Amino acid sequence: MAKEDLELTIEGKEKLEAELDELKNVRRPANVEALKEARALGDLSENAEYDAARNEQAVIETRIKELETILENATIISADKITGEEVSIGTVVTLEFIEDDETEVYTLVGTKEADVFNNKISTKSPIAMAIMGKKVGTVATVKCDAGDYDVKVVDIKIAQ
Repeated sequence: MAKEDLELTIEGKEKLEAELDELKNVRRPANVEALKEARALGDLSENAEYDAARNEQAVIETRIKELETILENATIISADKITGEEVSIGTVVTLEFIEDDETEVYTLVGTKEADVFNNKISTKSPIAMAIMGKKVGTVATVKCDAGDYDVKVVDIKIAQ
């Protein structure tokens, strides 16, 4: 995972750090206790509680390693590097979909922060790639498999 390929906003970094803290200081110790209790039940070969605790342990440890790698290799985009004059990671962009005459508001974030249900789109998404570096009033063509379409940048703000 190359550092230039992985960008995080400060908010995204803080969320990942909080998740890592939760995994290390809450879920991992709880899992250790669950393993101890399951071992105390006897025969491990037919112990569903033990198997479930071991599976959970694997999930926890895998996610801890993933988060540590992300946080170690990510480039953190600080708010002072975002001007709000052009579309970039860490900006909130209002777009007008030209053909539909509808508007949507998106926050541009790194790939590990994307959350389409909350309109947080990755800078690697087709819409973001089309509008990156654009200024208010600019029309950009979004290239996608379903067919290309045009969007106009209506407003740009710095994400809070």
